Amino acid sequence: MSQSKKEPLKFAYWVPNVSGGLVISSVEQRTDWGIDYNRKLAQIAEQSGFEFALSQIRFTAGYGADNQHESVSFSHALLAATEKLRVIAAVLPGPWNPALLAKQIATISHLTNGRVDVNIVSGWFRGEFAAIGEPWLDHDERYRRSEEFIRAIRGIWTEDVYNLRGDFYRFTDYSMKPKPIGGVPQVFQGGSSRAARDMAARVSDWYFTNGNTPEGLKAQVDDIRTKEKAFGKSWRTKIGINAFGIVRSSEKEAQEVLKEILDKAIPEAVKGFHHEVQNAGNSSPEREGNWAKSTFQDLVQYNDGFRSNLIGTPEQVAERIIGHKKAGADLILLGFLHFQEEVEYFGKHVLPIVRELEAIEDQRLEAAE
Repeated sequence: MSQSKKEPLKFAYWVPNVSGGLVISSVEQRTDWGIDYNRKLAQIAEQSGFEFALSQIRFTAGYGADNQHESVSFSHALLAATEKLRVIAAVLPGPWNPALLAKQIATISHLTNGRVDVNIVSGWFRGEFAAIGEPWLDHDERYRRSEEFIRAIRGIWTEDVYNLRGDFYRFTDYSMKPKPIGGVPQVFQGGSSRAARDMAARVSDWYFTNGNTPEGLKAQVDDIRTKEKAFGKSWRTKIGINAFGIVRSSEKEAQEVLKEILDKAIPEAVKGFHHEVQNAGNSSPEREGNWAKSTFQDLVQYNDGFRSNLIGTPEQVAERIIGHKKAGADLILLGFLHFQEEVEYFGKHVLPIVRELEAIEDQRLEAAE
């Protein structure tokens, strides 16, 4: 049986736990970074068919994000306000030690019926590391540390007595109890570089990539599948792609919203973000990391979300989502201007069409067998 017939696409949304929304623009955004807004948003998302929420990790102000709530504790608050939603807490190796994170997540899993996962962020904001006194490693070294971090937390969660003599972390006869409940928490990671794909193909459960075309996504997926075989990985890495959704009753209206976002972009902030992230993207030996080829327009949305082209009518957006699924996506990670209203609208008007299109594709594949 084909993968598309086995697994419907999953949907996640960016948790707006930092101020300024998800675009570097003065356009109106009816989104708030506070806990009351986010609790209600999580409940709306859960009722609208979203399976995951991804919290953001930032330690310092910059590029519109003047205020930032810490991701792990904020994720716990959202889990406490929901019943089914899984929340992915983003963390940075360096500020976090594997023992601390493993203990935090194990405890939260007991408090929330095992609905917490983690996203390991290798780091892109050099100024942030400098501000908090953390060493800034070279690009591939950051991913090597992240891989060791992932091996450590998974070992702590799954082994009765854990030992590690790594280049970054050391553990001696460490036993952590209680273990997480509901299975081992899923490990997500981001990136687009060769080092990121290598790490995904060796140790991660999920690989998040920036917004892209189906063709660009497929090239990354194909590379990961080849690497999985070469590394002897025993499970399939699932793929998530970032997208910024602008869904309106007409394509004209959706394009007008995009134009307003871009017309009201804040040039100095976009250029500052551009400088920071392209240093990160171009610092990979192949100069192909996240944002390495991003344009000014791409960077108005932090993670190239406009490139996924989920901009148009519900029917157009649903068809493009299926295009990403055919290219290898297992999950669509979405941002919006007005999160509460637009998550609900997406659930009512886009998700049913996606499910209809998936059913049609399943029937086609069955007929071809």
